[in-house]
Amino acid sequence: MPYAVRSLVLTLLILAAIAGMQLVGKGDAPVSNYLDKATSLLPRSDGNPIEGRASVVDGDTIEIAGQRVRFNGIDAPEGQQSCKNSNGKAYACGRSAAKALDNFLAGSRPVRCEFLDWDQYGRYVGNCARADGRSVQEWLVESGHALDWPRYSAGGYAVQQARAKQARRGVWQGEFEEPWEWRAAQRSEPVTPTVTTSPSFTFVGTSGCNIKGNVSNKGERIYHLPGQKFYEKTKISESKGERWFCSEAEARSAGWRKAQR
Repeated sequence: MPYAVRSLVLTLLILAAIAGMQLVGKGDAPVSNYLDKATSLLPRSDGNPIEGRASVVDGDTIEIAGQRVRFNGIDAPEGQQSCKNSNGKAYACGRSAAKALDNFLAGSRPVRCEFLDWDQYGRYVGNCARADGRSVQEWLVESGHALDWPRYSAGGYAVQQARAKQARRGVWQGEFEEPWEWRAAQRSEPVTPTVTTSPSFTFVGTSGCNIKGNVSNKGERIYHLPGQKFYEKTKISESKGERWFCSEAEARSAGWRKAQR
């Protein structure tokens, strides 16, 4: 079932469940009970591959036709994560991984992903390859822009990782923290990472970039530029799917439109 259709079906089921709760006088029961029941009725993917032009979300996640796809078995630095290069200088390794992935995918479109599972965030988890057959995961690990994640790969990309480490590619050129460890640290204690990058970008706080990608109450994905009317009032909540962009081209390619004012 296409992603958009699944979303519509889920919305209708949730509304029906809540309405049914009110009609039968079960207002004291937790709403989550009804939402869980409604969600359980939603059909999952039948396992068909997904194929199309991909927009890069981050170093290990893309979006095809509105569906988020998480690469299986690997983990790339997060967008706000910084690493140290061979000179001991901090750089935005998460942003670097995303840019490298975007360039790699542009070399042979479209991308095709084989379905494996759904993760806890509702993302399609799969093994992906370019049109020329090259594995996206293998390339990311061997180029040093992602790590083999033994928890999910059973060491499936250990060979590629060994090559990257020996050649000191990507994150292996200096010091870094495993992405899964970095995320755990963010959950336990707020950290403001030090991030440096090329002068062509203007950074804001810990976000890395200054274009705000906001999701409206209607679900529209709109980006705001510094100086626009609602820029200062717009708050970014990444847990809701909102994000920062470094350029308008990046925002548009990810499916966001510019705010009208």
